[in-house]
Amino acid sequence: MRIKDGDSNPIPVCRSFGRKIMNDFPKLTPRLACASKLIRASSFVADIGTDHAYLPIYLCLEGKARGAVASDINAGPVERAEKNINKYGLSDKITVLQTDGLNGIQEYRPTDIMILGMGGELISRIIEQAPWTKDESIQLCLQPMTHAEILREFLTKNGYSIVDERLAQEEKIYQIILAKYTGLCEELSEAQLLLGKINAARHDSAFISLAKRQIEILKRRAEGKKKANEDLTHEQSLIAEIKSMIGETT
Repeated sequence: MRIKDGDSNPIPVCRSFGRKIMNDFPKLTPRLACASKLIRASSFVADIGTDHAYLPIYLCLEGKARGAVASDINAGPVERAEKNINKYGLSDKITVLQTDGLNGIQEYRPTDIMILGMGGELISRIIEQAPWTKDESIQLCLQPMTHAEILREFLTKNGYSIVDERLAQEEKIYQIILAKYTGLCEELSEAQLLLGKINAARHDSAFISLAKRQIEILKRRAEGKKKANEDLTHEQSLIAEIKSMIGETT
């Protein structure tokens, strides 16, 4: 089985590596597995902050990605990534690069960019410093460890439309955001920035758990402000909005 890249050159799909490799896929965590499902077929992937390079390896072995560049700012993860890529016989498909953020990634012409496991502020800064991502053909798969609201606000105010969202459950619930540049800006409420407009519309059990967790955080914050005789209006208003998202009225 073969696929073709954008220049119509045949590229062998990695399934041809044989049954031994197919039975020895890297084990993805639920968070990474969830992100992998959002990557498009026949994509060229850029995995930023790759660490072990498990995700681009998996996508190539699965035949979903025709190639990848895996990058990290530190030498240790780069060395681990190279070792794993060689183990799976994918050194001709996956390039490893030591670089900061998206610096130097443009020359690989990725179709799908993954930035997973960083803070929302850092992810926003990485994208901001790479204006070449303002391209409707490029898809951004983003997973903030903290401050999803900051990332969503950056995206929606800078012309990146959020086209899908997913939640992955491990020891905590992780938010995964899929975005691409359209030039359109959208105004989201504070609760939507925190929890995701698409997540709220899906309204599954993971979203309800995430919303309830956020309510508890806000209640503790309000309790601290109450003891300090500070205004609670903001917390109370946000709690009410989140409760309305999950159908609670009290």
